[in-house]
Amino acid sequence: MKQQDNPAPRSGFVAIIGRPNAGKSTLLNHLLGQKVAIISDKPQTTRNQIRGIYNAEKGQIVFIDTPGIHKPQHKLGEYMVEVTRRALQEVDVIAYLVDASAEFGKGEQYILNVLEEVETPVILVINKIDRISRGELLKVIDEYRLKREFTEIVPVSAVKGENTDRLVDQLFDYLPEGPMYYPPGMTSDQPERFVIAELVREKVLRHTREEVPHSLAVTVEEFEERSDDLIYVRAVIYVERDSQKGIMIGHQGKMLKDIGREAREDIQNLLGSRVYLDLWVRVKKDWRDNEKYLRSFGYDLRDLE
Repeated sequence: MKQQDNPAPRSGFVAIIGRPNAGKSTLLNHLLGQKVAIISDKPQTTRNQIRGIYNAEKGQIVFIDTPGIHKPQHKLGEYMVEVTRRALQEVDVIAYLVDASAEFGKGEQYILNVLEEVETPVILVINKIDRISRGELLKVIDEYRLKREFTEIVPVSAVKGENTDRLVDQLFDYLPEGPMYYPPGMTSDQPERFVIAELVREKVLRHTREEVPHSLAVTVEEFEERSDDLIYVRAVIYVERDSQKGIMIGHQGKMLKDIGREAREDIQNLLGSRVYLDLWVRVKKDWRDNEKYLRSFGYDLRDLE
């Protein structure tokens, strides 16, 4: 039941779920006013839970950006789906994002089936309304209303920020009263090494095509302050094939240099310091189906327990 207005602060957890490319990370970054989740046009970009912390006079929302729900094709995919399933059981509200410009298909029906297993309030967030007309939006709303009963339905444009304030108000209405989980001003609980690795992976996704995006992992092997205004970062990009390594490096190393230059700019903005980014590329054959490699890259279900 929707709670009545009350001046007492509210605090709780909201899982952002949806199909790959529904705009989950874009929405999270917009709400927080800074990048905490990487963005790419490649499906299944998010692989772990990304926690973003929204602070306001009303209280605090801890957003959990989850991997896109999909049918897994390998052990990494199984990990990603399990991350999302567990998140659904542990949050106060679920924000289910759908792409207003995409037709309803098997993927959306699969998510609706998953949602039947939870009793958590589900707010349907119809994203990318800037791509369709008002008449088309009304048809989308009617279509989803016939599928199941949602706690609320909120149309938004994460890219343009349209109607996102209303979404935040709706989310607060369904959070319990209570103290904040994180200090005011904190926007993410992710360690710097994790964020840096994600920023490098984002640039690789931007520059590569075909099989490379899904076959890569990034780890930060060394992080050292070498002077008052210079931080040395050594990061390794792992791929599954020798041919992918060649693509990553590029002719005369151009691809790797471009990725490094763009990633370094974002990392310097993150750290507020000059950064020397030392990038390497290594091959770990079929790492996505190897539990040892998955654990070493931070994809370990035991961490979720």
